[in-house]
Formats: sequence, structure tokens, C-alpha cells
Amino acid sequence: MKRFIGSLVVMLGMLVATCAAAEQPFIVVASTTSTEQSGLFGHLLPSFTKDTGIEVRVVAVGTGQALDIGRRGDADVVFVHDKPAELKWLAEGNGVARYPVMYNDFVLIGPKADPAHVAGGKDIAVAFRKIEQAKAPFVSRADKSGTYSAELRLWKDAGIDIAKDKGPWYRETGSGMGPALNTAAGMNAYILSDRGTWLNFRNPGDLEIVVQGDKRLFNQYGVMLVNPANHPQVKKGLGQEFIDWLVSPHGQQVIATYKIDGQQLFFPNAGTDS
Repeated sequence: MKRFIGSLVVMLGMLVATCAAAEQPFIVVASTTSTEQSGLFGHLLPSFTKDTGIEVRVVAVGTGQALDIGRRGDADVVFVHDKPAELKWLAEGNGVARYPVMYNDFVLIGPKADPAHVAGGKDIAVAFRKIEQAKAPFVSRADKSGTYSAELRLWKDAGIDIAKDKGPWYRETGSGMGPALNTAAGMNAYILSDRGTWLNFRNPGDLEIVVQGDKRLFNQYGVMLVNPANHPQVKKGLGQEFIDWLVSPHGQQVIATYKIDGQQLFFPNAGTDS
């Protein structure tokens, strides 16, 4: 009898825990792969859930795909990094408002042997021209991501029509930042990466940062609530609570404290017009 009662207590405890978990409020955030693969969400979201009791379920895809998910109403919030695309998405009525959250930068990664002779340069357009001229291996995400949009802008700045001028040296992966970096490591190729994912990358092979510091490599992140007027199922209150927390002094501090090997990965700048 004692054993039976003990088992019954354990089962009731498990049932209560399961019901409590089922009742925990949650939101779906469609976000870029860089916030996930850099490790930021692993650092950030437990603090948000602890403060608010709200669980965040992340769908980590390229920025273009994240905006598409929001456009369909399959997420409550989008958290991405392609300002022109974000403003267009808002103008179409897909979201309520855009809030700058943080920034970091893009970096050009390349093999230590540096066949295109770009290492140490500060002009990213010059580096892209040298890579194209040398026909040095280059890996592109080619996946509607914010990083890919930035890469296309840089080819244009370099005076190169990459759609016309690409050849076997230019490898399109259609993958997220982490898998694309793995491909670059395997090919000993150049690749454009956000700094956060690069610093969290555990398979560098013979790769290193070869070009950084150009103002065109600035990488701003913004967050937006999906428009509940278009999609009544959007959790407006919970989603806005997440946004308000991100841009609050406490949320901004949590972002600033995320570091790898002593290096800060993201720099909070809520309240700016970036």
C-alpha cells in the first residue's frame, strides 16, 4: 500500500508539472540564423523567461525567410538584420513598428594562404574585386538571408555583376551561416560572415579574418511585432512584452554581457534610428 501511495504521489507530481508546462505562455520568434548560431539566444532567452515567465520558441532561418514567416502570420515577432527589407516589410503592412536592438559587423573570412592577397585591407569592395580577379574560391550563402543581401550589395559596390560573372570559383550553398562556414573551411575558401557566428564557430580549419573595419560592414539588428490586424492569432501582448524587454535597460545589458573568449559579440543600441 505504501508503495502504491508513493507511486501515486510521484504520478500526480508529474501530472501537475506537465500541466504547468502546458500552461506556460509562449511566443514564436522568427529570426536570423546568426542570433541562434552565435549562441546569443542561448544566453538571452533564459533571462527573458526568468523575468517574464514567457517561453520563446525560435525559428532560425535566413532574414528573408523569417520575414516570409511573419508575412504569413506563422510567428508573433521577427528579429532580423536587413534594414531595407525590414522597412519594405513594414510598408506592406506586415508589422507594427521596427525597433533597433543591437549591432555588430560583418567580416571577410579567408584562408591563411590568402590567394587573392586581400588580408589586412580595410576596403571590402577592393577585396571583393581581387577575389573575383583571382577566381579564388568563395562560398556564398545564397539563401535570402541578411548576410546574403549584404554580400550582394558588396559585389555591386565592387562593380561586379556576380550573377553574370560567377563561375566554378563561386560556390552557392543555400544554407545557414554555420553550415556555410563549414563549407568554406572544407574548401579553404573566402566567405562573408557576421562576426558573432564566426567567433562562435568551432571548426575554423585554416581560416581567419582577412578584412574588417569597413563602414559598409556594419550589421544592424531590428525587431518587429507581426501585425495582429492581419493575423488575429498573433500574441500581441506577449510579443510586445518580448520587444519591450529587449530594448529595456536590463535587456540591453544582458545582450552586452554576451562574450566569447572575452570578446563582446553584440552591441546594444536601442533608441537609435539605425
